[in-house]
Parts: sequence; C-alpha cells; structure tokens
Amino acid sequence: MIREAKCIVVHTGAGISTSAGIPDFRGPNGVWTLEKQGKKSDTTMTFESAQPTITHMALVAMVEARIIQMIISQNVDGLHLRSGLLRENLAELHGNVFMERCEKCGKEFLRDSAVATVGLKRTGNRCSNGGARGNCRGKLRDTVLDWKDCLPKEDLERAEHYSSKADLSICLGTTLQIVPSGTLPLLTKRNGGKLVICNLQPTKYVRLFIVRLWFAMQAGIFP
Repeated sequence: MIREAKCIVVHTGAGISTSAGIPDFRGPNGVWTLEKQGKKSDTTMTFESAQPTITHMALVAMVEARIIQMIISQNVDGLHLRSGLLRENLAELHGNVFMERCEKCGKEFLRDSAVATVGLKRTGNRCSNGGARGNCRGKLRDTVLDWKDCLPKEDLERAEHYSSKADLSICLGTTLQIVPSGTLPLLTKRNGGKLVICNLQPTKYVRLFIVRLWFAMQAGIFP
C-alpha cells in the first residue's frame, strides 16, 4: 500500500510516546485509566527529559524520503519537532508545550523548556520578530489547548487539506476518540483512500480500516 500510495498522511496520538516514558490516556497505565481506579501515574519523566522514540525517527526518515507528506498529531509533547521534523510537515492540533506564539504577528518560538502556562494564556514574554519598524513586541501565548479552546486555524486547515488529499492514512497510537482530530482520517476514507491503524486498543471506527494492528508502539512503526 505504501509503495502504491501517492499521498500518505500519518496521524499520531499519545501511544507513540509511551516508550519515551510519557504516559498515554486510555492505555492500561494511562492517565485517565488510572484516575478511574483512584490512582495517579507514578512516572517521573518530564517533557524536557523525554527523547524522541524510534517511531518518531522513522517518521522523520520517511518524510525526508518523501514517502510521507504530512504528520498530523494530537500530541503536545513536542517530540515530533525535537526529532528533526520540519514544522511545514507537521500539523500540531492540540499545541506544543515548548511553543509560544505571538498574538500580534503569529510568529512561533520553540523553547528548550516547557512553557509555564497552558490554555492559550499570555506567558509574559514579548515577540522579538523583526520588521521594517523594529521588533514586533506583541504578547506571546502558550499553544497548548484547554478543553474549551478551538483548534489552531492554520494547523487544522493543513490537516484537513492533506487528510482529504491522502490516498493512505496511517493512524499510530491513537483511539481517534477526540473530536475533531479523531475524525480527520475519515476524510481520507470519504475520498476513496485507505486507512491503516496501529494502536494498543481498538477504535470505534475499526470496520473502516483495511489493516488493523493492536499492539503497543515500543520498538517502531510495524512489528
């Protein structure tokens, strides 16, 4: 299927980062799974110390080889950009804990440490983007969405465009339950494309996938 496809899009969720030490949400040791049991995650991993996994690096290699045209991610851990993936090849639908964005000119600033706020709040920093009249000086905001926040317009438009254009969408480490992110692969199916999923738990859209693989993303993309 990969050899035959002309436009491949990969949708990634929290499951691709569990082997980096970042817990997912619905897995056996997921944040929400443990909460239902009255427990808390005992992970000591921080976003700063987490490193891109083999899956992240394999995706970068496939993008650079022009096998994959776009990565669409629900993750906020920043591992896609830290793996070397270019911003132009990535739609981050829920934000990035390392990213600040200017509310005036839209310039993005990728930091070495996680931004202190979430929910698109002002961080207290100012934009240093230069122009004919000097630095913009607009106020910066974090990019991580809260439940009430709308998805970032440019990233969502990019995701919708490539999901509609793709003749193969591969879903890695996601149950596709968060809307609208989880419904984007359906645009591929609606336009005659094929769907593949690799995840630890099944999804409600299971009947739509031509290939279904249920296992943890520990050592790479495929077993």
